[in-house]
Amino acid sequence: MTALTDFQRLEAQGSWRSAPDAPLREVIVSLGDATLILSDPSTDRPLSHWSLPAVFQLNPGALPAVYAPGAAGTDETVAIDDPLMIAAIARVQGAVASHRAHTGRLRSGLLVLAILAVLGWLVFWLPGALVVHAARIAPPAQARDMGWAILADLEQGSGAVCQRESGQAVLNWLAPQLLGPDAAIRVVPGPLGGARRLPGDIYVIGSDLLRTAPGPEAAAAHLIAARLATADEGLRDAAARHAGFLASLRLMTLGHLPQDAMRGFGAALLLNPVPRPDDADLLAALADHGIPAEPYARTIDPTGQSVLPLVEGDPFRTAAPARPLLTDEQWLALQQICAG
Repeated sequence: MTALTDFQRLEAQGSWRSAPDAPLREVIVSLGDATLILSDPSTDRPLSHWSLPAVFQLNPGALPAVYAPGAAGTDETVAIDDPLMIAAIARVQGAVASHRAHTGRLRSGLLVLAILAVLGWLVFWLPGALVVHAARIAPPAQARDMGWAILADLEQGSGAVCQRESGQAVLNWLAPQLLGPDAAIRVVPGPLGGARRLPGDIYVIGSDLLRTAPGPEAAAAHLIAARLATADEGLRDAAARHAGFLASLRLMTLGHLPQDAMRGFGAALLLNPVPRPDDADLLAALADHGIPAEPYARTIDPTGQSVLPLVEGDPFRTAAPARPLLTDEQWLALQQICAG
């Protein structure tokens, strides 16, 4: 025991009782490395071994000191009146108490560190997880509210949405055919470099696709490409991350975002290039709708070099579609959607 390094060998006389009703017996009490040994003084035969850390004084401060091999008490006791032996046992007890206190402090410290680590993990993980959860559970109406808010922000850089009724009527007729029953299409005056999909199945195109194209096929192909290239779930996720933790919490609890939650999102959206879908997927979707791919390809690269697979894979390259996408009257109304 490191608490007893001052003693090479320590022995003392003691009075040992092996049971409460047993007679007292004189013994030699000696300190071992980790035990208290009680021996017969005439034969040196060990009669009992006690664990030093477990030795407990039954009458603290009294003489002779009476010890038992455990705090709970046992049938065995030994009485010792040697001051040096008593001091040595007390030193062992102090060392044990100090070790237990240190162990308790260490455990408490580790527990505090574990709690702080969990709290820190929650602080950094929970907001992001809640934002993602809010985006994923948003019902269609809330997702569309996100889309309209983004469109309102996008208007700050591209101009207000064109409102001519005859042109919008054409878009309302075209949207479910190209994009799905709940889709909505809007046109803004400024160029967007293609079509942009917003949360809630809202699509927006620039009027340049209508003014400069010989027909509606290029704009229609851009709309289909936007549907294929961007999933609504990903859009909602990005919008919720932009809105932030508190706005997403409000979306989950009150069912709507703060008025300015999407401020800046539309401008940031326009800084990114228009995503393009896989060529094979786009060609298949265009073929299903009877829309040639070449007008779309030419708006991306007038030389045709970077979109050669689209041009060469176009099933309508040598044969026109069976019927036009829009009548002449519809196309003219659509081209004039931003006029007046």
